[in-house]
Amino acid sequence: MDNWTFGITMIIVGMGGTILTMWVLSLLMGLLRKLFPYKKEEAGK
Repeated sequence: MDNWTFGITMIIVGMGGTILTMWVLSLLMGLLRKLFPYKKEEAGK
């Protein structure tokens, strides 16, 4: 494997890992939003 092939492979793995991590975090945020829904506070308090 020459340097160019290794470099392109590392770019693809790095970008793929980043996108995969962001996808997992978005799933986690959606789950937390369902478990703890936002409730507006009453104005009279």
